[in-house]
Amino acid sequence: MSIFWLSLIGTSVVVFALRYTGHLIPEKYLTNPRMLKINTLIPVALLSALVAVQTFTKDSALVIDQRLAGLSVAVVALILKAPFPVVVLGAAATSAALFHFA
Repeated sequence: MSIFWLSLIGTSVVVFALRYTGHLIPEKYLTNPRMLKINTLIPVALLSALVAVQTFTKDSALVIDQRLAGLSVAVVALILKAPFPVVVLGAAATSAALFHFA
């Protein structure tokens, strides 16, 4: 068996174990106000990290390119309370235009 299959099987076992132990946690711990607040903030932190990594890195190197301009347009649109499709399309159009013309 190759290292790929061993790592795939090992990862599957770990994920199954984590999911199984999640069902064993008593409900009183999951309904704790502190735990509910933490669970609310985790997706925000993960999405922010994903946006930062996708905006500022390319091939494991820090870069500043058209993606930063697109992110800036998205931030401005969010501050102006634009609808979500306008935010996404504005950011995409800005990035695409700068990539095409630069």
